[in-house]
Amino acid sequence: MDDSLLILVIEDDEAIQSIVEEALAEGGFESAIAASGEEAVTLLNGKKTPYRALVTDINLKGTMDGWEVGKHAREIDPEFPVVYMTGAAADQWASNGVPNSILLTKPFAPAQLVTAVSQLLNSRPPIA
Repeated sequence: MDDSLLILVIEDDEAIQSIVEEALAEGGFESAIAASGEEAVTLLNGKKTPYRALVTDINLKGTMDGWEVGKHAREIDPEFPVVYMTGAAADQWASNGVPNSILLTKPFAPAQLVTAVSQLLNSRPPIA
């Protein structure tokens, strides 16, 4: 696995997990799936794996939502690329989303996800 292109995906719906994972794979990315915000934060805090970006659903099982996970990722790295996916919370993006993030409203085309991740990664300074 090429860690330089590993994307952390947080989605609790298995059907959508599969769509996202397949879209990222077709775009040349590897994905690590977390089913809850708590699991994602544990993975991010562990720093054992160098994730390059976060793709998160907003409404998740557990106590943390995608907004909180995005903010946590930015506490670790202020430039961390964040793509939010939602079917119902798009109107909350301006107040809850982190700056320089991208919001995709479900349903979206798989290519839109790859484009969003690529756009955010390309706007980051290169990893030394």
